[in-house]
Amino acid sequence: MPTTITHALIAVCAAKAVAPANAPTRFCATAAICSMLPDADVLAFLVGIPYRHVLGHRGFSHSLSFAFLLAGAAAVSLLRREDGFTRRDLFHWVFFFFITASHGVLDALTDGGLGIALLAPFDNQRYFLPWTPIEVSPIGIQGLFSRRGWLVMQSELFWVWLPSACLLLLSAMTRAARRKWRRFP
Repeated sequence: MPTTITHALIAVCAAKAVAPANAPTRFCATAAICSMLPDADVLAFLVGIPYRHVLGHRGFSHSLSFAFLLAGAAAVSLLRREDGFTRRDLFHWVFFFFITASHGVLDALTDGGLGIALLAPFDNQRYFLPWTPIEVSPIGIQGLFSRRGWLVMQSELFWVWLPSACLLLLSAMTRAARRKWRRFP
């Protein structure tokens, strides 16, 4: 898995890239939570659920079904009660779905572990993508501050952080160009 920090970075960059400039801070915060929450499944180890179990690490919480459910809850949390369900709320649901689903997809790009149960609960098989350039992160804080942790961070900086920064820069340039063109008669 990529580090939790990297999952949050993806969410915040995507939120900044697609949200209007006046979007509330809680939009970015909700996106970051949606991107990190699937890794709460490591708590399964504490209650004796094995890694390979559908509720184990990289199981159901990394699936598209979980992304759909969490996105719905996240969108509802941002609803303006007086407006009812609007197009903006639908946008939130779709956005949070993709942000949550990005967690499993990023994990499927790593070079270790048992794979990701992307299709759970309908198919509990674990999958990797055909290309796995990202170094798998050690589980636990201690592992991040080791030589292995440094190798993981280098891998994530190149394969995730740099493309995210480029996306954010491209988005900012596009918005600036739109503002400039709107000023012309």
